[in-house]
Amino acid sequence: MRESLSKLLTIEELSEYLKVPVPTLYRWRTQGYGPVGRRMGRHLRYREDDVRAWVDGLEQAAA
Repeated sequence: MRESLSKLLTIEELSEYLKVPVPTLYRWRTQGYGPVGRRMGRHLRYREDDVRAWVDGLEQAAA
């Protein structure tokens, strides 16, 4: 059975979704913080499922 593919977000789309500036996302990436980003050639993409899991983890850590 095929798994459904998660939507891929650009860093600009992720910035809009999280309400965080793009430079902050790049800084987080170099610091090993934030959702996992993947390179596809020259392009950086974030799986929507990974972003949701990361946000859920933040909520659990705050509880």
